[in-house]
Amino acid sequence: MTTREQLRTKYLKKATDRPATTARGLHHTALISSDVETTINFYQGLLGFPLTELIENRDYEGSSHFFFDIGNGNLLAFFDFPGLDVGPYQEVLGGLHHVAISVDPVKWDELVARLTAAGVDHVVHSEVSVYFTDPDGARIELIADPLGEMYGERVL
Repeated sequence: MTTREQLRTKYLKKATDRPATTARGLHHTALISSDVETTINFYQGLLGFPLTELIENRDYEGSSHFFFDIGNGNLLAFFDFPGLDVGPYQEVLGGLHHVAISVDPVKWDELVARLTAAGVDHVVHSEVSVYFTDPDGARIELIADPLGEMYGERVL
């Protein structure tokens, strides 16, 4: 038996046997932006995620904290850190690998076309997923599967 199979046997419970979660949902995921206006143009202008708020970051003077509506009451947030050299995006152990955002299948096709028209490098996977990086290098996935499904399989 592989380690994965051992872990599945030990921890994974059928939906009917699982306790209710203590969480209500993902409030927001916060990424770092090197330029607020570039980020707004990318997420609101290209991807169609409306900017919902732009406020001062209470943790770093002169920094902004801003939010985009990604549906279902969820937000994608950003901080900028002017004057602080945070360096380029890096995928590191314990860091962000990618953010997967569910979109309607009709919108998915439209968004893939927008990425192509804008010259944004992207890779389509399994005809329902498209991966690309934002202006700061964060990997984003738009997936046409409904929330709680992945490639046609229930994961919730």
